Amino acid sequence: MNGENETNINEVWHIYLVRTAVNTLYCGVTTNVVRRFSEHQRNGTKAARYLRGKGPLTLVWSQPVGTRSEALKLEYRVKRLTRAAKEQLVLSGQWPGASD
Repeated sequence: MNGENETNINEVWHIYLVRTAVNTLYCGVTTNVVRRFSEHQRNGTKAARYLRGKGPLTLVWSQPVGTRSEALKLEYRVKRLTRAAKEQLVLSGQWPGASD
C-alpha cells in the first residue's frame, strides 16, 4: 500500500525555486525536492508545463515547510513577491521568519 497518490501525514513538505535558462524563477511545493526537480528536468508529462522546454534548469532554493497546507500558503506568498524579493530569497537562503 505504498501508492504514489497516498499521503503520509508525517511527510515534510518543501517549497522550492527553479531558475530557467532565460533566468525566470518557478516556485513549487513537494515532499521530495530531488525527485520533483528530476521530473522537471526530464521535460516529461510530470514536469510543470511552465518549465517544459525552458532548460537547462537549476534548483536555486528549497526549504522544508511542514504540512502541505503550510507549503501551499507559503508558495502563494512567494509567487506574489517581486522578482527582486525572490532574488533576495535565493541569496539569503531562507524565508524570513522561517524559524517562527
